[in-house]
Amino acid sequence: RFWRSAKVERIYLNEYQNISELTTDVDDYIEFYNYKRFHQTLDYKKPMNVYQESIKLNQNKKMAS
Repeated sequence: RFWRSAKVERIYLNEYQNISELTTDVDDYIEFYNYKRFHQTLDYKKPMNVYQESIKLNQNKKMAS
């Protein structure tokens, strides 16, 4: 799913002069995808927020047991 989104939302929309530009843009997209982009399958939440919430829930479960 990630690579399909990256291609459609970013890579196919740009003309890169070299591999370095492509690599930098993919790195930027990875950060955007994980930290800023809302995901429908995550109830329109950002992946990093969901991940952080799950860590907190697991810590609370450990403390409660």
